[in-house]
Amino acid sequence: MSRLLLSTGDPNGIGPEIAVKAVARLGATAPVIVGDRCAVEAPAEACGLRLRAAEPGALAETGVCDVIDVGALSADELRVGQVRAEAGAATIAYARAAVRLASGGGFRGVVAGPHSETAVHAAGIAFAGYPPLIAELIGVPEERVFLMLVGGGLRVAHVTLHVSMAEALRRLTVELVTEAGLALHRALGSMGVRGPRLGMFGINCHAGEGGLFGDDDLRVTAPAAERLRAAGVDITDPVGADVLLGDPRCDGYLAMYHDQGHIPVKLLAGRGAAAVAIGAGVPFASVGHGPAFDIAGQGVADPSALLSALSLFGNAPQEAVTR
Repeated sequence: MSRLLLSTGDPNGIGPEIAVKAVARLGATAPVIVGDRCAVEAPAEACGLRLRAAEPGALAETGVCDVIDVGALSADELRVGQVRAEAGAATIAYARAAVRLASGGGFRGVVAGPHSETAVHAAGIAFAGYPPLIAELIGVPEERVFLMLVGGGLRVAHVTLHVSMAEALRRLTVELVTEAGLALHRALGSMGVRGPRLGMFGINCHAGEGGLFGDDDLRVTAPAAERLRAAGVDITDPVGADVLLGDPRCDGYLAMYHDQGHIPVKLLAGRGAAAVAIGAGVPFASVGHGPAFDIAGQGVADPSALLSALSLFGNAPQEAVTR
C-alpha cells in the first residue's frame, strides 16, 4: 500500500510536534512528513526518531521519520509559539507540495496539520480553507470541492462553507446540492460504507414546512433529492436538521451551510473532529483544531485528532496494527 503524506501545518504551532508523535505511534505504517526539516528536528529528537530524507517508494521504518523538506522556512525564521506571516506562507507551501505529490501518483492521500488563518492572511494569501486551495491545484471549479466533517459518530458534508448566509442562499442551487450529494456518496463508499444512506438537511427550519417558511426547499433541496435518487443515491427528502440528526439510519448528512454542519460535529467531537475535502479526486483530510500556539514547543501536544484523521485513510496506531 502506498504511503500517506502528512503536511505539518503552521511550523510555529503544534503541527510539527503532533506530526512526529503520529509517526512514532504508527511505526511501520507511518506517513511521510511534508514540511521544513528545521521545524521537526526538535520534536523528532524528543521522540527518539531518526530523520531521513524521503526517497520515492521508501517503506516506513519504526524509529525513522521520513521528511520531504520543502525549504519554505529557514531555522532563523522559525518562531515557535508566535503567529508569523512567514509561517503562514510556509503552511500553504507545505499543503501545495503535498497535494501536487499526491495528485501525481505514488502517495494515496494527504493529511494536514493545524493551520492559522491569521498567519496565512498576514502573508497576503487569500485562504478560505483547504477545499478551495485543492480545487485550484487540481484544476476543478472551487464550488465542486466540498468539506466533510467526521467526528462524534457523524459524517457531515457542506454544500457551502466560508461565506455569509446571504451568499450561501445565492449559491444554493439544485445542481450544486446534487453535486455535493454525489461527492458525499462517493466519499462514504471509498471509506468502506456500502450502499450509504444519506440525510439531507433542509435550508429553512422544518425544511420550509411545505412553503410556510420560505420556498427555498421546494425550489432547491427537494428537486436535488429527486435527482440524486434518480442517480442511484439513497437519500432522504429534505428534513429539518434538528429532527434528521436523530435518525440512526443515516450514514452521512448533507448540510446546506457552515454552522448547520459544524455545530453538531464540534459539539460531539470537540477538537477530535477531522475535516475531509471531497470531490477533488485527491484524498485530503485535516484536523479540526488550531495550532495551539500557547503550548507549542512544550512537548505536551496531543496527536489524537491527527491520528484520527490519518485513520480515515486506513492508518492505525502501531499497537492496533499488531494486535
